[in-house]
Amino acid sequence: MYRNNDFIYEATSKLEQLINIPIQVDSNRNNYDALLTINNLQFIVETKSTVRTSNQGFVLAQLEELKNNSNRPIILIAEFISKKATQELKGHSINYIDVAGNAFIKYQDLAIFVEGQKSTKKDKTNQSRAFQETGLKIIFHLLNNPKHLQESYRRIAEQADVSIGSVSNVMAELEELNYLLKTKDKRVLKNKMELLERWTVNFNANLRPRILRKRMRFIDQDLLKNWRNLDLHSENGSILWGGEPGAALLTDNLRPEQFTVFTDLDLSYVANKLRLVPSEKGAVEILQKFWENDLNNNHIAPALLIYADLMNSGYGRNIETAKKILENELQHI
Repeated sequence: MYRNNDFIYEATSKLEQLINIPIQVDSNRNNYDALLTINNLQFIVETKSTVRTSNQGFVLAQLEELKNNSNRPIILIAEFISKKATQELKGHSINYIDVAGNAFIKYQDLAIFVEGQKSTKKDKTNQSRAFQETGLKIIFHLLNNPKHLQESYRRIAEQADVSIGSVSNVMAELEELNYLLKTKDKRVLKNKMELLERWTVNFNANLRPRILRKRMRFIDQDLLKNWRNLDLHSENGSILWGGEPGAALLTDNLRPEQFTVFTDLDLSYVANKLRLVPSEKGAVEILQKFWENDLNNNHIAPALLIYADLMNSGYGRNIETAKKILENELQHI
């Protein structure tokens, strides 16, 4: 099957012009995207369209796994890599090139570093409705619990707080994208890991910024150590730990540094309950709870949202914990 990796040649050609060193590309490979040769050194190429904060966790995890399972050095080639993502890649000693010719390549006696090159941004076309705000809520509902997949469109709409028409459109698009199969008596999700990755990336890019209500900090810094003892109970709504504290409660394998809270209550009530004050650089993010209640799991947000937050962070310790959550709490995916 044809894969649109033409930007490999665009990126290497641009870098070749900048450094005046011949670069050979062999894209006729079955096991990986291409083989790159510079100064008789061969690199296995992994391609990505874009690398941003929203997907850098996934990319880093994939590249680290590829690096650990290969006896050749790895190089990432992408159409666009954000500045923050380049810093993370360099911090993990991962080589990269983008189509503008920006590059970080360090292996044996070869050292190439180019930055500051500008590329022409292409207009986004054919944006999938399934991975915009409304579609992301619907996919969350379907991935969160496999039982939801068999519900009526009306019930799915009620639980995801969207219109029935939106459910119909998104379900049709998921079918077209080969993520959904409809038989005579049931619906079945296909390519679930690919769907999970795509949902996670687009949730962090498109939906999470819209539901972020406030950043705060604890009044008493001792609460950073004793956060587990806070009383989250409320008769009028929910206060749920997401992100790192949610992961700590699920796995007992993480010490939170950043705190995520999902709630449908007034900010003033939540701030009083958790002893918080507004702070632009605070360690606590308050997000709007956007789904209807399933079983309240000891004030822990759904594992799917915790997983998405951990992967979005890009931190190695969080990514390892996310993998454990995927293997356990999300094993149905």
